[in-house]
Amino acid sequence: MKHYFFILPLLLLFTACSDKVTMPAHQTQTSGNNELKVLCYNIHHANPPSKEGLIDLDAIANVIKAENPDVVALQEIDRLTKRSGGIDEAKLLAQKTGMKYHFFRAIDHDGGEYGTMILSKHPFSDIKSISLPEAFPGEDRILAYVTVKMPSGKTFILANTHLDAQRNNDTRTLQMKTILQELSAKREPIILCGDLNSVDTSEAIKLLDQQFKRTCILNCPGTIPVINPTKTIDYIAIKNATWPVKSHIVIPETYASDHRPLVVTFQMN
Repeated sequence: MKHYFFILPLLLLFTACSDKVTMPAHQTQTSGNNELKVLCYNIHHANPPSKEGLIDLDAIANVIKAENPDVVALQEIDRLTKRSGGIDEAKLLAQKTGMKYHFFRAIDHDGGEYGTMILSKHPFSDIKSISLPEAFPGEDRILAYVTVKMPSGKTFILANTHLDAQRNNDTRTLQMKTILQELSAKREPIILCGDLNSVDTSEAIKLLDQQFKRTCILNCPGTIPVINPTKTIDYIAIKNATWPVKSHIVIPETYASDHRPLVVTFQMN
């Protein structure tokens, strides 16, 4: 009997310690399932600024793989252009990252096409793009968006755009009005990503703030120039959801593109 009473407390202590070890691991797994990581990146058609004429898709793919995002919104994608060696950058990036993809043509360029693309770990549907207006003649721009379905069954709209780059703000203002109008009737959560070529004091961003919430408002890290960035012109913003922003990070990548990539993690409620 003496041996029995000595062993029983040890068994109870072992059981209590085992519970303390397994509970945090379970909690971490549950939290991770509710996270959504979004990456936004203007890739400069995979041409590193320091290497004129070179196309380095591996550098772009490595940035994406290192972050392991759920969805990616990319701008400045070449498809079958001469300057990129006739390759389909969208298809190859999907292969290199192991993600689903869709390329959205904005213009014909250099014997091929040039535009934006979306990558996703998860299935997506309802693929759509619209042309954006111009106040002055310039390069045609688009808004592209899809509906993404998460493993939990939750869905959201991922929208991607690249606004006009002319010095005058009028076209960007007009384009932002069109984007907001296009998305105004949507009731599901919307995440808008893009190179908006606009600082936060511009009319385009003021309009954006009337309907969307940017993932960073004050003292946001710059995205250009790629060396010692001083301006924020690349954004991620959300509408129709109160998902807390767990992190907003501009990745200190200085080789692959002339923009730094932006990655945001949401806690999906």
